[in-house]
Amino acid sequence: MLDLSVLEYALVIAIFIWSGFVRSGLGFGGAALGLPLMLFIYDQPLYWLPIIGLHLLLFSGLTLSTRISNVDWTYLRKAAWYIFPAALVGVIGLIQLPTQWLLIFIYSVSLFYAVLWLAGWAIHSGDSWIDKSLLVIGGYVAGTSLTGAPLMVAVFAKNVSKSQLRNTLFVLWFILVSVKMLAFATLDVNLNVPTSIALIPFAAIGHVIGLKLHDAIIQHDKLFKRFVGGMLIVVSSLGLWNVLS
Repeated sequence: MLDLSVLEYALVIAIFIWSGFVRSGLGFGGAALGLPLMLFIYDQPLYWLPIIGLHLLLFSGLTLSTRISNVDWTYLRKAAWYIFPAALVGVIGLIQLPTQWLLIFIYSVSLFYAVLWLAGWAIHSGDSWIDKSLLVIGGYVAGTSLTGAPLMVAVFAKNVSKSQLRNTLFVLWFILVSVKMLAFATLDVNLNVPTSIALIPFAAIGHVIGLKLHDAIIQHDKLFKRFVGGMLIVVSSLGLWNVLS
């Protein structure tokens, strides 16, 4: 466990509740909207990513345990050819790149999403080559920082029915994170299992709230994203300022 003040521990708990809420409420984005906040507490991505990964495996597995039959396996297999090779390259970059570069990368990606959401703009996949490019880029970003979901969701939303979208995405996250965690274990990266277990109850609170409010969030998707986008612009801008200065 990190040597933090009582206030910092309280903030970590709040962030993991928030991350669990977003993950189950939207079906994606728990890492993209939680990691920038975590890095303000402790600016080491390799500390937080295994914790996020273990939580994602647990909660996506629980969600899928009763919904695994409602998954678009056909499109998932098709998309996997573009996502997973790029994700493996991203994992290698995560291990080898200097921490400062990773922080700049993570905050920049988060700032990009924040601007899109605050402005009410959406990432649209059009031609086949655009779809493939978004899947490759999203896979790489997911491999590097687990924040590539919004790029891949743009493609999946066009090719998977609404009734199967969230479950299909959960399967994708489960497989991606499994590969990433295996790479961490192989390369002797500390998985921070005790800290992850200690934070599970708080992530579970957010997860349950997100499941209950999923339909309401989807109905007010643009308003929710604009609120989150404004908050994320502030956080990501301050994070970049701290790193670059």
